[in-house]
Amino acid sequence: MSIALRHARVRYGPLEALHGVTLVAPGPGLTVLLGRNGSGRTTALRALAGTVALSAGAVVWDGTDVTGLSAFERARRGLRLVPERRAVFGSLTVAENLELAGADLAPALDAYPQLAPLLPRPAGTLSGGEQRMVALSRALLARARVLLVDEPAQGMSPTVAARTYELLGALDACVVVAEQRLPPGLRERTGRTTFVHELSRGAVVFSGEAAERTPGRPHRRR
Repeated sequence: MSIALRHARVRYGPLEALHGVTLVAPGPGLTVLLGRNGSGRTTALRALAGTVALSAGAVVWDGTDVTGLSAFERARRGLRLVPERRAVFGSLTVAENLELAGADLAPALDAYPQLAPLLPRPAGTLSGGEQRMVALSRALLARARVLLVDEPAQGMSPTVAARTYELLGALDACVVVAEQRLPPGLRERTGRTTFVHELSRGAVVFSGEAAERTPGRPHRRR
């Protein structure tokens, strides 16, 4: 199980956001696309999902070139994208948001018990961190084969953020997240290996295991 970009280029008008990026996210397991704003990490995530088109290169899923498949078709095959913004239906209640992904809400409430008292509230009235919990719970209920999440712990307390990464890391899926910084604990995480691809100005500057990436040292290409 894996999803990959091969020599991927993405253009927004005259500007090229990805410059021939190659990266692989193996699964089941967790891969982090790391980088500052403007590095290309979110564009890489969207390219994998099919919500932005490649101007060159390919998206390869389990050895099959899916570059020509629409985002809808990729979703039908088990890929889920949780964007940074507009990840919930604000006019629907929390319960209604979750019911769109599955009739049984128990797994979502087991993952985030904090959502139980919020079930009757419109999702648009929740805090940013609470909305992230709803969006991620929907993704968990969908049982995706590939789960792509842009800044999963945004707005969460450190405790809930740690719980979120514990949940993501335990999924039987290929999980790819985009973050500005490597989340605490992933470098020393036991069990499954966490992989990191660090991007800068639309190019990969580091690829390897999270434990290999030492803060403060020059990044290296592979």
